[in-house]
Amino acid sequence: MAIAAPGQLNIEESPPSWGSRSVDCFEKLEQIGEGTYGQVYMAREIQTGEIVALKKIRMDNEREGFPITAIREIKILKKLHHENVINLKEIVTSPGRDKDDQGKPDGNKYNGSIYMVFEYMDHDLTGLADRPGLRFTVPQIKCYMKQLLTGLHYCHVNQVLHRDIKGSNLLIDNEGNLKLADFGLARSFSHDHNGNLTNRVITLWYRPPELLLGATRYGPAVDMWSVGCIFAELLNGKPIVPGKNEPEQLNKIFELCGSPDEINWPGVSKMPWYNNFKPSRPMKRRVREVFRHFDRHALELLEKMLVLDPSQRISAKDALDAEYFWADPLPCDPKSLPKYESSHEFQTKKKRQQQRQNEEAAKRQKLQHPQQHSRLPPIQHSGQAHPAHWPGPNHPMNNAPPTVSAGPSHHHYGKSRGPPGGPNRYHQGGNQSGGYNPNRGGQVGGYSSGPYPPQGRGPPYPSSGMPAGPRGASGNYGVGPPNYSQSGQYGGSAGRGPNPMAGNRNQQSGWQQ
Repeated sequence: MAIAAPGQLNIEESPPSWGSRSVDCFEKLEQIGEGTYGQVYMAREIQTGEIVALKKIRMDNEREGFPITAIREIKILKKLHHENVINLKEIVTSPGRDKDDQGKPDGNKYNGSIYMVFEYMDHDLTGLADRPGLRFTVPQIKCYMKQLLTGLHYCHVNQVLHRDIKGSNLLIDNEGNLKLADFGLARSFSHDHNGNLTNRVITLWYRPPELLLGATRYGPAVDMWSVGCIFAELLNGKPIVPGKNEPEQLNKIFELCGSPDEINWPGVSKMPWYNNFKPSRPMKRRVREVFRHFDRHALELLEKMLVLDPSQRISAKDALDAEYFWADPLPCDPKSLPKYESSHEFQTKKKRQQQRQNEEAAKRQKLQHPQQHSRLPPIQHSGQAHPAHWPGPNHPMNNAPPTVSAGPSHHHYGKSRGPPGGPNRYHQGGNQSGGYNPNRGGQVGGYSSGPYPPQGRGPPYPSSGMPAGPRGASGNYGVGPPNYSQSGQYGGSAGRGPNPMAGNRNQQSGWQQ
């Protein structure tokens, strides 16, 4: 397929065979995601043996035929092709009504279903970070952030806003490649910003202040705020602004970044909801104080991402040229990253639920059949200490990631898990070794164990009568509310040119305007 030059969309249409093949050409192996708009399955193409991700487009709630959100997502995915954007391979159909896991006909009132076929990715960032004992090192964080910014820069150059950047929508394969996925909320934009866009987008914890204040004219800066939240989360070990609702989210942002005024954000007082949510007292900017344990270059880049005024927020292109990516330790090569058994948000949540059920069953068994004889603890003689227990490979003190056998994993193909929140989810000791703590709470998508904050089309401001924000789905292949996904070869990352390390190492949401 022809590759688009920077700044241009691919105009070559996909092969006419799209939609002509049946889903029976694939064997479903396991469900790896689920959201408002369908399910995602890991599947094998029967003829070639290739492993793919099948995203089923849910039709049972549609009153007007094929969902407009899916149409938009497919349209964008067909036109954009980049190494850091998920690749939509084809569309297939089922000749009759599908059956659920119990063998009963699904709720689809139409005779047949439609599936999007994506390349399969082994992990999403959230599922990978949930692995017990896993911590990202600084070179690994730089590697993932560089790929995220490169893919996002390509989208912005081609005038596409993603509008749902979060960990569960960032897919990673066992070659270390990161790809943007779940473009269900994505939207084309024009640089003159004349058109009004919805502000009911972006999962709450990653939503920028301008959208929370009611902005309907915005651009790529909304995605860069989300990137800043992910960047700080990777280094800090936990979400940085985990609000439970829109007013609380705004308050947490103001507590961290300072209260907005006409000096630091010209025009903010004219925003639709400013008077409803302006702080009752002045607040100072505390980014440098809160994240003082970050290294100097990381802090400088984060400061430029978390700017209240979107017109002053750094672009993806300029972020790639930041000193952070050119100072030691340099980003590792993607191929040098460790290989892990597949880890998807949907799967890790199921595993945690199963583990809890097993623990509860074991407790019940123990109560019903108490042991008659129990081992006594060893006698400790006075003056003698117990032998030291040295940390093993999975101990938090050990910097080396655990060795795990590689294998297929379950991904979220377009569903992002809402922001889960919970303390102790990440490693708390600085950022030298990355920052994910294996003891995270389980939730589908997002970086914490708490319940997902409201996101979606429901009213976001229940108490104020304001319209509501979008809910996220879980699953990376766009299973959640529609997400546009674009992919396309787009030569290299913007910035200073070749990375000095290049030759040294080989390493959920609804559719609206």
